[in-house]
Amino acid sequence: MKPFPECPVCGGEMKEQTTEKLLRGGRNTAVIAAPAEVCLRCGETLYAVEVVRRFEEVRSKLAAEDTGEFEPLGKAFSAPIDRL
Repeated sequence: MKPFPECPVCGGEMKEQTTEKLLRGGRNTAVIAAPAEVCLRCGETLYAVEVVRRFEEVRSKLAAEDTGEFEPLGKAFSAPIDRL
């Protein structure tokens, strides 16, 4: 049985999907594929408690520069728009 038979925000149908979650910790960022319940009407995304706990572990590792278990995806850059 699904934790939410309908969306708690709009009442729409919920569907199990794999989502991409962007997590930041310190100056580091990770993209995580995570299971979630997603509303087909409004897009509300709900994660299980264990998934949210894992998000917090990942954020802590990123903040501590403990990134050995993560695969690099490329480089990220930052610049104010007036410099471009």
